[in-house]
Amino acid sequence: MTTAQKIKDIEDEMAKTQKNKATEYHLGQLKAKLAKLRRELINPPGGGGGGPGIGFDVARTGVASVGFVGFPSVGKSTLMSKLTGTHSEAASYEFTTLTTVPGTMMYNGARLQILDLPGIIQGAKDGKGRGKQVIAVARTCNLIYIVLDVLKPLNDLAILQNELEGFGIRLNKKPPNIIVKKKETGGIAITNTVPLTKIDAQEIKAVLSEYRMTSCSVTIHEPDCTIEDFIDVVEGNRMYVPCIYVLNKIDAISIEELDLLPLVPNSVPISSATWLNIDELLEETWNRLELVRVYTKPKGRAPDFTMPVVLRRGRSNVGNFCDAIHKEIKKQFKYAMVYGKSAKHAAGQKVGLDHILEDEDIITLFKR
Repeated sequence: MTTAQKIKDIEDEMAKTQKNKATEYHLGQLKAKLAKLRRELINPPGGGGGGPGIGFDVARTGVASVGFVGFPSVGKSTLMSKLTGTHSEAASYEFTTLTTVPGTMMYNGARLQILDLPGIIQGAKDGKGRGKQVIAVARTCNLIYIVLDVLKPLNDLAILQNELEGFGIRLNKKPPNIIVKKKETGGIAITNTVPLTKIDAQEIKAVLSEYRMTSCSVTIHEPDCTIEDFIDVVEGNRMYVPCIYVLNKIDAISIEELDLLPLVPNSVPISSATWLNIDELLEETWNRLELVRVYTKPKGRAPDFTMPVVLRRGRSNVGNFCDAIHKEIKKQFKYAMVYGKSAKHAAGQKVGLDHILEDEDIITLFKR
């Protein structure tokens, strides 16, 4: 029996099992088994299927990567071509793009890599089409555009989210605040620092039993976590990726029709064909990538606002700035003067390597 068939059998059993106190343990085990089978689809036993595949794995450039995901013929290739100047075959028929097409876009002084991925079909997570390779690349992106046809956004969105979720991609979510620590002995100890509303001890024990974790401590710090969140933590291979839902082809409808569309959170309506509302999409892209521009100011001279050093938030201290210029700079580093949002004083602040820089800060480095 194939892995896909095993997955279907478990999904069928879960669908016909009523959820109550008597079935919580059984459902917990089924969900854990399902997660393990999904992992097999990503990384089959014995290797051989771990990589994205020929034509899909591309060299990474720039400070961040944005992957375009969507069904065939929703306008991904047209948007890609216009944003980057890179030719990505566009046509009105399906499966025009057959491999990952990389391109580069400059925005706010940052070099961003854009990856146009082949269109996903329903069942991709179960191995249909080229879905496995497409989603493997999507897992490595810093931001995902889910490109939707504005005339049918909710139906397509539900299918695409299901496909991405099945491959361990969690869109617009943070990792659950759950800590699982293995122990040599002592059995299972479950502690929660907040009241739990969507998970209980029986489900947790069922999952741990399926993973053969007989001695461990579990600490839960958030009230709304689910058994699926707990499985994600145990699996440990989930990717939490920000996402923008791009509602394309708004040139095909009126403003009144656009106002009546169902609300899609984190969405930006555009037309890649007529270039409508692209400025808003780019601004939202910048915000979701959480990039930090830092301008250099040579001693005794005016700041250089033409070529910022662009860092990722969370890796934007002075040491990261030095590394971005040259690895040897930190060896001669004495201190830095910083001006801008992160400085305590308008006249600047003397700081060390651990100082966290903010967007559009200005910095002068001093050597020993």
